[in-house]
Amino acid sequence: MTEVISVRFRGGCKNYYFDPRGIPVSMGDQVIVETAQGPEFATCTEGNHEVEDSAIVRPLCAVLRMATESDCRTVEYNKKKEREAFDICERKIADHGLEMKLVNVSASFDGNKIIFYFTADGRVDFRELVRDLASVFRARIELRQIGVRDEAKMIGGLGICGRPFCCSQFLDGFLPVSIKMAKTQNLSLNPAKISGTCGRLMCCLKYEQNAYEDAAKRMPKAESFVQTPDGPGNVKGVDLLRETVKVCLDSAGPNEPLKTYRGCEIKVLRNGKGSREGIEIPERPARYVEEREEDRFDMPILTTPFYMDHQLEDAPTREKFGQEGGENRARRRHRGGRRNHSGGQPRPAEERQSGGGNAGKPRPSKPQQAKADSPGEGEGKRRKPYYRNGRRRGKGGASPNKPE
Repeated sequence: MTEVISVRFRGGCKNYYFDPRGIPVSMGDQVIVETAQGPEFATCTEGNHEVEDSAIVRPLCAVLRMATESDCRTVEYNKKKEREAFDICERKIADHGLEMKLVNVSASFDGNKIIFYFTADGRVDFRELVRDLASVFRARIELRQIGVRDEAKMIGGLGICGRPFCCSQFLDGFLPVSIKMAKTQNLSLNPAKISGTCGRLMCCLKYEQNAYEDAAKRMPKAESFVQTPDGPGNVKGVDLLRETVKVCLDSAGPNEPLKTYRGCEIKVLRNGKGSREGIEIPERPARYVEEREEDRFDMPILTTPFYMDHQLEDAPTREKFGQEGGENRARRRHRGGRRNHSGGQPRPAEERQSGGGNAGKPRPSKPQQAKADSPGEGEGKRRKPYYRNGRRRGKGGASPNKPE
């Protein structure tokens, strides 16, 4: 086991191992490392950790130091220098009339070397171009021809899926892709649908290839002779994702549609095209039944929260008198009825049968009633006359004369 750190250089997606030499480095830290081209600026993607010796390519380069503010300013200066070199190189290419397309420019950390990446259909004689660029920048000049895939990785962009290119985001290297993968996955062979922006087959064809190959081993081929729960027939279509097949039964009519079966519902008697002679037809396999968990209905246990006890006690009162409490129900008076002075409590059965609890008792006086001028014990009471609009009102009618 060897202690290493993983770093990634600017504009790349591949991780490289370096010897930290006892320097504690965390993920996201910027460091200066030693490479074959000299010191370079890199970003740590994984801190100090141990890996197997077989995963390391010897000799292992070392980390020189942690990056400082001066190093960050140097990187920004190099980026500005790269943009200027790109414009100058394009003008030089046009002056020399070379059939090449400049893609990117990369300057080393110490500024002693500048690399120009370009694409071309064939070989290009750029010796005069190198001399002109070396006289302008006073540094080592290298022109490197790349392919269309590397061009898409450097420039970046969005694929037909709407996401950034995989090669410019996370792929360490380009995956081998062939047209056979598109056939195995039953994709359209139209180049416009299975090709990426670079014009080559999409790298994502490799992602699901192992799953399709595994499913193809379990499923029969087209035109295979199989036995189904409804009888023998020939396979007309195979869906590897759902692992289902479409079978044309021997007993089916000319206009009867194809039937779909799962892979476990059929028995392959002959895989692929061929003759049926000498093939014994076994018993029909059983149909596939999905296992479903029995629906269980548990009666919920109703528990009354402590803050609802008083609401349940007053529920009958609310139903009869509305939302008002029991204290106000005695104040409510229904049309045609009498005032209930019992405080809202129901009367006993004896009182209801005898005509009420107030039967035989003198009716209580009202505040408007007053005693007579010379009342005596046992004498009756009469209503005190009152005046309204200058006229006397009373039980016996109205008097036209107003008393003095």
